[in-house]
Amino acid sequence: MTHIAFIGLGNMGGPMASNLVKHGHHVVGFDLSTDAGARLVAGGGKTAGSIADAIDGAEIVITMLPAGNQVEEVYTGASGILAHMPAGALLIDCSTIDVATARSVAAVAAEKGFSMLDAPVSGGVTGAEAATLTFMVGGTAEAFAKAEPVLDVMGKTVVHAGDAGSGQAAKICNNMILGVSMIAVSEAFALADRLGLDRQKLFDISSQSSGQCWSMTTYCPVPGPVPTSPANRHYLPGFTAAMMLKDLRLSQEAAKASGSSTPLGGHAMEIYTRFCDAGNAGLDFSGIFRSIRKSAD
Repeated sequence: MTHIAFIGLGNMGGPMASNLVKHGHHVVGFDLSTDAGARLVAGGGKTAGSIADAIDGAEIVITMLPAGNQVEEVYTGASGILAHMPAGALLIDCSTIDVATARSVAAVAAEKGFSMLDAPVSGGVTGAEAATLTFMVGGTAEAFAKAEPVLDVMGKTVVHAGDAGSGQAAKICNNMILGVSMIAVSEAFALADRLGLDRQKLFDISSQSSGQCWSMTTYCPVPGPVPTSPANRHYLPGFTAAMMLKDLRLSQEAAKASGSSTPLGGHAMEIYTRFCDAGNAGLDFSGIFRSIRKSAD
């Protein structure tokens, strides 16, 4: 049994922490939402009233936070993790943030004698609940080896991507692919509608041929072909359009900073910006099909 502190018990962090409890770990959580804390307690975990109390005695601290500024504050602020961290503990940040912040916070942690991993995830709320997440991990090989047994409890695939910041780089690149491919699949179904091609027929063909991709076979954006996709529950989110837009913006910031050309990624960001600005930020990102289909009419 490992003593783990888990900071950030939202839609992703909550079920991730609960899976750690189910596998016998001693988990103490902290979140500004009392309801989030109550859900962890109901599953057998514990909560604390502050970050300092949550990390007291912890061997591993895991964070799942909304953005880079929160990560920086939670780790380096006066009341943050590094100010109260037990010696020898391992830090794992599972938030999706910009590469520069991930590297700078890891550097501050290293200066204070702590190992830190950036370990963003793919798989959405469904993956968090089912413990089938993919972890993309940046940091030293030694820290990764220590973290891997714990990450295995929460995920199905755990990959050491490289040094600090590499996990975030992998997540940004992966989700740029995802955003672009979801738009492409949605455009194909919208075109099929206009051409009088049955949606199921297109799925049956493309899912077994060169059009095959995750956005088609696992997360199909039209109702029917994939019963578990959000399209069959009115696009209630597993992964919101707002979160996709956040990741696409991160990809474009990284592209600009590195001098990379990503025209499709940039156009995908523009499309999701319009979708979110039209009041759809809380829908699943596959709901972009609605906007594309409407534009085709």
